[in-house]
Amino acid sequence: MIAITEWQKIGVGITGFGIFFILFGVFLYFDSVLLAFGNLLFLTGLSLIIGLRRMFFFFFQRHKLKGTGFFLGGVVIVLLRWPLLGMFLETYGFFRLFKGFFPVAFGFLGNAFNIPFLSALFQRLQGTSSMV
Repeated sequence: MIAITEWQKIGVGITGFGIFFILFGVFLYFDSVLLAFGNLLFLTGLSLIIGLRRMFFFFFQRHKLKGTGFFLGGVVIVLLRWPLLGMFLETYGFFRLFKGFFPVAFGFLGNAFNIPFLSALFQRLQGTSSMV
């Protein structure tokens, strides 16, 4: 089992608050203050979870520089109070950075039918979508 330090637990909480503020800022028609606060909390929490050195090595790998530029450029644009453009740049950078992770996530979701609670939920949803 992996040991989780207290700093990593705090980082998970801060990252969660960051995601909450980003979503809340999007729901409130791209409120620039909430988005900027969410971005800062998200990046701070991420650095506490994985550490500054690993975060630096993740973002500045040679094949991820374009995604990093768009993501961090979007953060700067949001901080400069251009929230819509900044969020578009961040979203594009996010997909560029994590494009190698998506097949793993979709593979996990494909195996979600084997999880007892989710399989019952999916079966129930499949039964109600019938048009006959």
